[in-house]
Amino acid sequence: MKGPGIYLAQFMGDEAPFNSLESICKYMADLGYTGVQLPAWDGRCVDLQKLAESKDYCDEVKGTVESTGLQISELGTHLQGQLVAVHPAYDILFDGFAPPEVHNNPAARTEWATQQMLYTAEASKNLGLSVLLPIPDWRSASRK
Repeated sequence: MKGPGIYLAQFMGDEAPFNSLESICKYMADLGYTGVQLPAWDGRCVDLQKLAESKDYCDEVKGTVESTGLQISELGTHLQGQLVAVHPAYDILFDGFAPPEVHNNPAARTEWATQQMLYTAEASKNLGLSVLLPIPDWRSASRK
């Protein structure tokens, strides 16, 4: 992909043009972007499990994005990835990033987040993507 890309998560909302994948992609294409990072956790954009399980759905999503002149650069997994391992001091705070059914249950939240990351890897493969939006390893960064 050549050209500027944008992460859609920060713009998704409940009102048009920010409330559906097609309308937000049209909006971003009109602003001059050429690529989009899709938030894997936002159902207004994609159904992550369905992306992992259905190549037809992946083709549909890719077709929607490409019909606006954009390309998918990667799936963003910021929220799910950080929930794979949460320090107990932050359990309550981080529950807000997980679905209600795993709140107040760190083991269930970790299991959910791990499954989300596995779905993301499979979905990326199905979409023909070779990159996952990385989560930095702050421990190694602090040693530099």
